[in-house]
Amino acid sequence: MSNDSRVVRTPHQLGALMRAFRKQAGYSQAALAERLGVSRQAITALEREPEAATFERLMKVWAVLGLEVSLQHATPTAQPPEMEW
Repeated sequence: MSNDSRVVRTPHQLGALMRAFRKQAGYSQAALAERLGVSRQAITALEREPEAATFERLMKVWAVLGLEVSLQHATPTAQPPEMEW
């Protein structure tokens, strides 16, 4: 298993990454929705506005996609990133 980690600092990045991982796993929005017992529209909304989802919902999606969450201290940068929260 590779360590293909990604850094997420904004909701927009999270939505785009979830969409990419969903496609990489071979799921359409409809197939992922069926697997989770939700509507396709719920997956669309989740990818568009992940900040509106509960953490429990996100964890369920990540589990189906074979993903895990890891928190770590940010790498120091010259300027702090703009927060979109």
